Amino acid sequence: MSRSTGQYAPVGRREDGGPSVALVDGVPLYREGLSALILRTPGLRWLGAAATPQGAVEFVERYQPDIVLVDSGLDPRGHLGASLGAACPTGVVLLLVRDSHRTTQYVGTAVAAGVHGVVQRSVEPPQLVEAIRAVFDSRRYLDPGLARTVAIPRGRLVRLADGAQQQLSRREFQVLQLIADGLENQAIAKILFLSVETVRTHVKSILRKLDARDRTHAVAVAFKSGVLIAPQASGRPRTGT
Repeated sequence: MSRSTGQYAPVGRREDGGPSVALVDGVPLYREGLSALILRTPGLRWLGAAATPQGAVEFVERYQPDIVLVDSGLDPRGHLGASLGAACPTGVVLLLVRDSHRTTQYVGTAVAAGVHGVVQRSVEPPQLVEAIRAVFDSRRYLDPGLARTVAIPRGRLVRLADGAQQQLSRREFQVLQLIADGLENQAIAKILFLSVETVRTHVKSILRKLDARDRTHAVAVAFKSGVLIAPQASGRPRTGT
């Protein structure tokens, strides 16, 4: 390991076959555990790891891994994932999301910045391998456990001040949650795997149903009517009951 950059020498070779996997994580035990998992998994090749953001960029630029896993603890604003994607345009970046970062704001910002997939850092090994393969094959992956941060089981009935009622669809409610978290249409489209035009259509429908002038007014109406409840410690709105 280089003491100045926190790089770990690669152990795989391109002629070994299979996509190469690299890790950016400051925890030695996690690095050792992931390397052991990849080395015993057919069809995947362990390339190496870096322990610091600086070391990660240098490592990726030099060795061009096919898949880079990044600990969200080293990427609190989503900048590192974007930098690694730029350093290795042909590779994919899979963000390992810690519990403290399990918010729609964080996940949406990371996806909008260019991260190809997000998975909980605490998942079991089989699920992590599945996520690695999925993000390599399709260049996008959203952990179902994280998808629930923006999902609801059904639509919501909106009760307006004049007594009128409107039913928000499940997808409209998801979009409204993300608007309340401060995300723009492009970021919402990426996190929900929709086109930007589809998101615009949902926003127009939300404004109409809430009788709102704009996005800010829609969020205010949603909180006032109880459709959204004030943010909790997790940093995202809870749904009304």
